[in-house]
Amino acid sequence: MNKILLIIKREYLSRVKKKSFLLVTFLVPLFLIGIYALTIYLTAKSFEGNQATIYVIDQSSLIEGKLSNTKNITFMDVSDDIVAEKARILSEKEKTLLLIIPPDVATSSNVELYAKETASFGIQNEVSRQLEQVLRDIAFANAGIDRATVERISPNVTLSAKEISADGEKDSSAGAAMGIAISLSILVYICLFLYGAQVMRGIIEEKNSRIVEVIISSVKPFQLMMGKIIGIGLVGLTQFILWIVLSSTLMGVASAGIMDGRDIKAQIENQQRVSGDGVTPATKSQGGLFSKATHELSKVDFQTIVITFLLYFFGGYLLYSALFAAVGSAVDSETETQQFMFPITIPLLFTYILSFGILVNDPHGPLAFWLSMIPFTSPIAMLVRIPFGVPVWQIGLSLTLLVGGFVLTTWVAARIYRVGILMYGKKASYKELAKWFRYKG
Repeated sequence: MNKILLIIKREYLSRVKKKSFLLVTFLVPLFLIGIYALTIYLTAKSFEGNQATIYVIDQSSLIEGKLSNTKNITFMDVSDDIVAEKARILSEKEKTLLLIIPPDVATSSNVELYAKETASFGIQNEVSRQLEQVLRDIAFANAGIDRATVERISPNVTLSAKEISADGEKDSSAGAAMGIAISLSILVYICLFLYGAQVMRGIIEEKNSRIVEVIISSVKPFQLMMGKIIGIGLVGLTQFILWIVLSSTLMGVASAGIMDGRDIKAQIENQQRVSGDGVTPATKSQGGLFSKATHELSKVDFQTIVITFLLYFFGGYLLYSALFAAVGSAVDSETETQQFMFPITIPLLFTYILSFGILVNDPHGPLAFWLSMIPFTSPIAMLVRIPFGVPVWQIGLSLTLLVGGFVLTTWVAARIYRVGILMYGKKASYKELAKWFRYKG
């Protein structure tokens, strides 16, 4: 046991002290915040630089003067000379477009928008929206329907989802749960292979450099394998914990700053929209999408998610790293690992694909339940289900089976590892691995 602890200490400290570990650990949260800020900045700049002038030829005489200018679009009615207006678009340097409204627009609902380059989705969407609104008003007027009355009686249903249990009831959010579930499945899928590959790569390097021959003279192959697996696993856990703490802190600061800016902007816009003693409908939404997202996320039990994530990451890592260690001991280079990697990846890949459809849509169904119990698929399947609420007994049973699967997998991998680690120059096959497993020397 002492020898395993020494190997764990060596593997852990040798990696944690590396400059690359420190750089990745502290730069990743900053990189995420930078991407977050850059996305907001570029989105704002794209709206600012997306100014366009749209010349309108209204052959129906129904739309003329009824299209409203926006922050990014200016509408101008022009003559009916289509050829001349097309030529003007080609000659002008500014972003100009030509909107042709045919005489039968009320019945056909077809219009044409010309530009030197394809108009952006935002411009096309805004033009379509305004035309649909004008044609709808005309249809209401022809039918003798008051549009204001129709809008007043339009219901706006707010659905509050609740979870009920023996302990009471609590708020739940399917949207937030789905987003977190998919994010966790991606994160676990990538990280299990990332850190598992480190174990395999480290074993291959030591085997090729013949260092392992010296190490094996002092410790048993099983002790060496377990020391490397646990040591690298603790490195991964350390990195994750630091990422969670740093990212949460930085995201909290960034979100608070963005929210303050939005609140100030909202107050200015609300003051501009106030008419007499009343306020326009635009002021009804105080926080917008950002506030709604924050409210939905507040319904999620992040403490349970973080704890179970760390448990399933470490459990899944131990299980798969034992298999990666066996593969690393059986080959002399990474190019030879492909034939063994595919069978290992199938359970995780299968569950990862299902997580985007079946698991998030039916997290309490029989397929989701059994996948969350099988050790080879539970690290992803259970983490996808956790945000939707899972009984404690299912989590306990799943973790117990995961530990049992790790013990069994480690026993199988150790029997292959003890022979393969000292094999050189012989290309391994599944038949050879079976022979090494049965070897009793």
